[in-house]
Amino acid sequence: MTGKRLWQTVRLWTMLSSVQRVNYLRKKHIFGQIGKNVTIMDRKIPLYANLIRIHDNVRIASNVTFATHDITHLVLNNLPETGEKKYRETVGCIEIMDNVFIGTNVTIVGNVRIGSKVIVAAGAVVTKDIPDNSVVGGVPAKRICSFDEYVERRQELYPVDMAPKKQVVSSALERYLWDAFQERHKES
Repeated sequence: MTGKRLWQTVRLWTMLSSVQRVNYLRKKHIFGQIGKNVTIMDRKIPLYANLIRIHDNVRIASNVTFATHDITHLVLNNLPETGEKKYRETVGCIEIMDNVFIGTNVTIVGNVRIGSKVIVAAGAVVTKDIPDNSVVGGVPAKRICSFDEYVERRQELYPVDMAPKKQVVSSALERYLWDAFQERHKES
């Protein structure tokens, strides 16, 4: 890790707000592009961050890994049969289009485009392009449903007047959610 990248990472750790982090990343031109209404919870600067473009209305949860490169060339170049042939580092771009949510602990490899209106479930590994209007999850990431289907399902989580306020769940919502949970998990 270069001293500059280490300093930038340390600087991100001092910022409590994701808005501050994104403004810093924009101001320093660390990523190839960061659009409007973007939240990045992670505090580490990926290697070759300039190869990552993030468009508008994107939310990136914590511990998301952008793998713009790999180091398999180091193994290949040390094989006895390699001889004079030298392998180069694999490097690739990542582009995240508009209206995307990327869950916690997701890994996105190089040369991948995530389309518009996409949700990537927590823990997924994205190894291929994701088309617009998709919800994906798993290792490797596969389509679960359309974005539109997901939006329709989300409208019926709990009564609107019970929504959490200032990151606090009311006792009424707590009871409602536990009752719904118990109902779904009744033993047959």
